[in-house]
Amino acid sequence: MSILQKGVQAAMQKAVEMAPDAFIPGGIPDPLIAEGHALIGAPVSRVDGAVKVRGAAPFAAEFALDGMAYAALVYSTIARGRIATLDTAAAEAAPGVALVMTYRNAPRIKPVPMIFTQPKAAHGDDLPVFQDDAIHWNGQPVALVLAETQEQAEYAKSLVRVTYHEEPATTSVAAAKARGIEAAAFMGEPLDVRIGDAEAALAASPHRVDAAYGTPRLNHNAIELHAVTVAWDGEELRLHDASQAVAHTAWSLAQAFGIEEKQVRVTSPFVGGGFGGKLLWQHQVLAAAASKLAGRPVRLMLSREGVYRVAGGRTLTEQRVAIGAADDGRFTALVHTGMVAMSPHNGLAEPFIMPAKSLYSAGSFKLSVEAVRMNMLANTFMRAPGEAVGSFALECAVDELAERMGIDPIELRRRNEPDQDPTTGAPFSSRHLVEAYRMGAERFGWAQRQARPRMRREGEWWIGMGCATATYPYYRMGGGAARITLKREARVRVEVAAHEMGMGTATVQAQLVAARLGVPLENVTVTYGDSAMPGTILAGGSQQTAAIGASVIAALRALFTDLLRLGGHGTPLDGLHFDEVRGLEGGLCKAGDGLRRASYAELLARAGRDELQVEGQAAPPLEARHWSMHSTGAIFCEARVNAVTGEPRVTRLLGSFDCGRILNAKTAASQFRGGMIMGLGMALMEKTLSDPRNGRVMNPSLWDYHVPSHLDVPPIEVLWTDLPDPHAPAGARGIGEIGITGTAAAVVNALYNACGTRVRDLPATLDKLLG
Repeated sequence: MSILQKGVQAAMQKAVEMAPDAFIPGGIPDPLIAEGHALIGAPVSRVDGAVKVRGAAPFAAEFALDGMAYAALVYSTIARGRIATLDTAAAEAAPGVALVMTYRNAPRIKPVPMIFTQPKAAHGDDLPVFQDDAIHWNGQPVALVLAETQEQAEYAKSLVRVTYHEEPATTSVAAAKARGIEAAAFMGEPLDVRIGDAEAALAASPHRVDAAYGTPRLNHNAIELHAVTVAWDGEELRLHDASQAVAHTAWSLAQAFGIEEKQVRVTSPFVGGGFGGKLLWQHQVLAAAASKLAGRPVRLMLSREGVYRVAGGRTLTEQRVAIGAADDGRFTALVHTGMVAMSPHNGLAEPFIMPAKSLYSAGSFKLSVEAVRMNMLANTFMRAPGEAVGSFALECAVDELAERMGIDPIELRRRNEPDQDPTTGAPFSSRHLVEAYRMGAERFGWAQRQARPRMRREGEWWIGMGCATATYPYYRMGGGAARITLKREARVRVEVAAHEMGMGTATVQAQLVAARLGVPLENVTVTYGDSAMPGTILAGGSQQTAAIGASVIAALRALFTDLLRLGGHGTPLDGLHFDEVRGLEGGLCKAGDGLRRASYAELLARAGRDELQVEGQAAPPLEARHWSMHSTGAIFCEARVNAVTGEPRVTRLLGSFDCGRILNAKTAASQFRGGMIMGLGMALMEKTLSDPRNGRVMNPSLWDYHVPSHLDVPPIEVLWTDLPDPHAPAGARGIGEIGITGTAAAVVNALYNACGTRVRDLPATLDKLLG
């Protein structure tokens, strides 16, 4: 055991003694934190991998239902106004058309609650769906064509003729600013932190940087298009959806159609990427309405253009970062303020100040986000909302300050590493960012970096290195629950209304359950993606592993309690409490005493059962009230810039992460790399282009909206501290979103180190580097 690991173990023990109720959710110790298991961290291949590579995994647009019709949407071409004329006659007469649905004949649909307004709300905005003639953004659906084939529906929609009464619209940032700026909030909390007089401290600082940074609108481009297959059976609604929120979608659709939540069932067994975009949008509501109107099943799959028109992405930001420092490099002031754009009908401000709230010590803080309103599609979550773009600005500013002061960028960050949360004062649950930087710098060869730009050249290429800090908070939302069924032969089924979007949910949870119950991995089956199962677990905020983990802990508590109560009498386990036993070799044993053991078969036989089924409700997420909990990391980049053309290329990326215990080395590495690739795209190429005259997205395709291809992606190395967080289930914090944070800044910092041109407005394209 290393000195660091020994120190972590001692700190864990001290934390338990200081606040036992916050040790893990509900104060119930998770033995996997302290005891470990061979399965924990093992690079187990995905349990659903084989079915996916065989093409046997049914996605939302692949469920075939008898009598199914196919839908296509017609989109508005103005940003604001009303429909003047709507001629559907030619479309209705086209071959194969079953109906054309508009606001004139759509079923009555109640307002769908917008996300954050209620616990299970999932809709992107609060607008009515096909209930009136009003237009709120350029691309809003105005008609739905239903036909016998997709091709017939697509042809018929081209025959729908619409004219509009246009009304004044706000479609440019300048016009939005002129109309006024308002305070912004995120998840109901104001985005404003003031500690001391940061502006005065900045002005008095002997060293400072004060710069503006910008990030554009970005769109979701999951490989699987948004799709839903829907059918009604009387007053019961069934959907196969591409969703990362099955329980939330079921509840929301029940509100929309005025039925009971239990009358809606949403299944989503396989999702080809979500990243925050696959919540509830108008297309699911419209498909259900069309199915009700036509009296037959409906499939609606958005085209790639349709995703840009209907499903929100990341909004633009304008950010100011100002840092004041003393002669020793310690921050005296940290200012991170700016503006985001939102629609008048959504409430998701991009919280870009989140990294600045917890990353660095400073004598004073001024952090705030304001918003302007534009007539556009509602923006939504996109991988690491806030942190992805906020870390770009903050970490570039730290790099600029380091250069001005002649301090190595890693050393400057080390000097400002806080002992506790710098804005709340809460103790960190577990934080080893400095160690992550040390590991990463050594592996990457940071010592060979040139301190000044344009010091390394190979042929036409300037070459440089850059780094940045990655960070993402720990979340565990309420509503977690799980059902566990244990059979005599020590086979286990876990049911939970969670999601598998490629991150390895079922695999990791199978490992955890097998380890906790002491059964072979192949004996555990995890079923998910069905709103009929227990729990209200959103696949978002990198919180699903923690949410399921806390739910499974609660279910195992109930299972062990029942096993001991029903079958423990007369066995070596007689008189033991649930937290005094552990799973071992297909049975239960006294913790630390493998000789006091009874098999599951014996315990169930004594109880007269062939199987035992229990449900567990996760304890409230109180751990985040006691501790400041964050995943952190260090991103390193080597990049080159062509001295003749200005072309940027990234040649190496490395991420060194501190995210608590890593539960599966193979799936974790994929998650880290995937996030870093998304950050690479944000840094170099991604940008949604919107016509400021009419608010229309101009590049709604992968031909015009560029994302990294295989040839754009360099070798990516990932490593981690693997030091468990004593206050998280299984000691693990989230990893799904942290990879994108810091990556754009590391790339831009490396480009600057290569060629000497500082890009503060993403993406860093060659025209900006030529300057």
